[in-house]
Amino acid sequence: MVPVTALWLPILVAAVLVFVVSSIIHMLLGYHNSDFDGVPDEDALRAAIRPMDIPPGDYVVPHCSDGKTRQTEEFQAKMKEGPVLFLRVWGENAFDMKSSLIQWFVYCILTGTIAAYATGIVYGPGTDYMAIFRMSGTVAFAAYGWGLLQNSIWMRKKWSATGKSLFDSFVYGLVTAGAMGWLWPG
Repeated sequence: MVPVTALWLPILVAAVLVFVVSSIIHMLLGYHNSDFDGVPDEDALRAAIRPMDIPPGDYVVPHCSDGKTRQTEEFQAKMKEGPVLFLRVWGENAFDMKSSLIQWFVYCILTGTIAAYATGIVYGPGTDYMAIFRMSGTVAFAAYGWGLLQNSIWMRKKWSATGKSLFDSFVYGLVTAGAMGWLWPG
């Protein structure tokens, strides 16, 4: 067993490497550019919604607050009439990336910590590189990616977009595994 406190270096190195790799994926490779589609006549939609001054948040249209309301004829008619929307409204600083990048780096550290903790419970100092690689990579991949499937299952996100994000998670798992195996205490 290796205590997680003894694994601060591989955790930090893994977080930095995942941060750099994710930046390359999202800023240079561009394969996530097709994750979202535009709407027909975007300008008309924006003009129709703008006067509503909807505050930032997550919304569903048509909305109902409970299962009983969902069963009413009125609500069912709204569903049939359409459109049915899941709407995320961002504030004016929507593309101010500083806060998101800080949160992502903290997430990378936490994910590396989880991978190191699980691997440290199973293996001791001086364990073979590949054993550390397999265990920490599996945990990191699961932590980065497995929950993304829920977005396609419940929120109808395109499976192609989820598949690309799951591939990213696999890459992040490999990077984390490499750092853990490389810097595992001897």
